[in-house]
Amino acid sequence: MVSRIRLFAILCVLAAMPLHPAHAQQAESTASPAAQTSVTTRPTIVFMTDFGTANDAVAICRAVIFSIAPADLRLTDISHQVTPFSIEEGARFLTGVTPYYPSGTVFLVVVDPGVGTSRKAVIVKSKKGQFFVLPDNGLITPVIDRDGLDSAREITNPAWMIQAAVSSTFHGRDIFSPSAAHLVGGWDFTQAGPEVPELVRLKIKTSVTTDKGIEGDIIGLDDPYGSLITDIPGDDFKKLGYALGDKVTVLINKKPVTVPYVKTFMNVPVGDSLLYIDSRGRVGIANNEGNYAKKFDFTPPGTIFIPRKGARTK
Repeated sequence: MVSRIRLFAILCVLAAMPLHPAHAQQAESTASPAAQTSVTTRPTIVFMTDFGTANDAVAICRAVIFSIAPADLRLTDISHQVTPFSIEEGARFLTGVTPYYPSGTVFLVVVDPGVGTSRKAVIVKSKKGQFFVLPDNGLITPVIDRDGLDSAREITNPAWMIQAAVSSTFHGRDIFSPSAAHLVGGWDFTQAGPEVPELVRLKIKTSVTTDKGIEGDIIGLDDPYGSLITDIPGDDFKKLGYALGDKVTVLINKKPVTVPYVKTFMNVPVGDSLLYIDSRGRVGIANNEGNYAKKFDFTPPGTIFIPRKGARTK
């Protein structure tokens, strides 16, 4: 009896000891392929619309997706507060987010002022291996300019759409959401419809540098802070000769505004305005712990001109 107790105690000690790394690696290698790859291959949809959150549109689209997609779907959001009908803003948000997601991610984007017209519903694959389910209205232009186009298909196959009557005003529910769900479920996107030889391009504004300075546009607000977002690259601004701490007189909608060029918000007193290079590498105008747009009653779009250091503004 005593020997059995001793044997049991030894076995308990051995069971509690950690595996040698080699043994642990061997145990891991014998796990099922699904268990080893579940994290890296988990189907992911990244969702963005201009629907807002005051109605049930987003929830309905999610319900359609969940009724079709695999049970292990990961569904996350960029925003549903895109300025209504603003393809430019939607494209900017999409371009900013996509670099942080891996190949195989499906982006579902519905900013669709042309819903129900002849505009195409498409699935686009980039050379990075990401997929985009969206209207063919230019939303994808900046992403493709950066990452390259692999191919695109128009969604015409009814099997990829909701299995009910397709409305003329809610393609987010009826076409885009089911198509994204089938895509993450492993369906071959080449079966969604015919190839699209050329996508609609968004006309993207870019700043212009001259011997006098840089002329650019204020393309949006960094809400909820109301900071002005410009299309002026920070590297181009730095070539104008300014150093941190310098006062810079810029023209916003042709009206002079003088602000210090600083590294971050707290480099100026609370309530003061500043010029800085934002986290995306663009020139921004902000108000420390305030809302610049509200304080100065500014609504984009607008123009901005930054003169070279030492030059006079008109």
